[in-house]
Amino acid sequence: MDRRSVIKNAGIAGILAAGMAPAVHAQAAVRWRIASSFPKSLDTIYGGAETFAKAVRAMSGGKFEVSTHAAGELMPAFGVVDGVQQGSIEGAHTAPYYFFGKNECFALGCAIPFGLNSRQMTAWMLEGNGLKLMREFYAQYNIVNFLGGNTGAQMGGWFRKEIKSTADLKGLKFRIGGFAGRVIERLGGVPQNIPGGEIYPALEKGTIDAAEWVGPYDDQKLGFAKVAPYYYYPGWWEGGPELDFFFNQKAFDALSAENKAIVEAAAMQAHVTMQARYDAVNPGALKQLVGAGTKLRPFPADMMNSAYKASMELYDELNAKNESWKKIYADFSKFRADQNLWFRFTEATFDRFMQAQKL
Repeated sequence: MDRRSVIKNAGIAGILAAGMAPAVHAQAAVRWRIASSFPKSLDTIYGGAETFAKAVRAMSGGKFEVSTHAAGELMPAFGVVDGVQQGSIEGAHTAPYYFFGKNECFALGCAIPFGLNSRQMTAWMLEGNGLKLMREFYAQYNIVNFLGGNTGAQMGGWFRKEIKSTADLKGLKFRIGGFAGRVIERLGGVPQNIPGGEIYPALEKGTIDAAEWVGPYDDQKLGFAKVAPYYYYPGWWEGGPELDFFFNQKAFDALSAENKAIVEAAAMQAHVTMQARYDAVNPGALKQLVGAGTKLRPFPADMMNSAYKASMELYDELNAKNESWKKIYADFSKFRADQNLWFRFTEATFDRFMQAQKL
């Protein structure tokens, strides 16, 4: 073959390749949008969606792109479940208990008062029946869920006035996330379900008397100490709240087997990373808050006991009227009992000893 022939054939091959490449790329590219229920300013909890998106992009070699959108960009913080269910977005990153008004079972996929701690929640989901049971429930909303982070046990929140007994909750307007408001109502409080980005102005203006969010690192960023001096613990309603990725069932089913595996792996990376970040940054933030004058207080024992009793009564009532709740909670509560028996002799004993030492 002469030189001119080689050049001619190479040119034809190049033209064919150039013509085919965009079509191949178009077939391979997947682009999803994830709506978060959180503001970008909270790098820990909003960061869960970003961690997921970066992992998906890296594992797919750029062929699977996920854009993340803060609360309010595509839809309101509490509109994400409707968005996923209707298919207007492919995914959401949220705290499932925000949607307990649709069905109380949403809370079981996140946190309920006096429920599981973060390790126990992950164990129930991955090695117990949690993921199976919650996916059966979410299927009626066209949703498939994946674990998407955990904050660990949360603080009890910021109060304008000191809480000395359960009686001090009477009439108190308390921003509290999700399902726990049902228990606060039984204790005389007035729960307010307000997105994270709107809490500070409500507390500052006196629209609410108290507010809980997550813990020291996020709370410091949001500035609550400026308008409410008393910082209570523990957040008995959130011993280990799980964040979730909700994906539209049709969008997920349309993925290749490889991309489905990437989604699962990326979600797990986001899940582990969020807990690690909170554990790393909360101690320093708490020191700074206390050093600046925050008044750290434990909730009164009578309040803890009253809240526990009210919670168990609520669960009994739900068992009698919500079949989905009854089915999932039966498994959840059995797992909780076994876990606390185990943790009592191991984790809790070790933790109590170590926390008593002068390190």
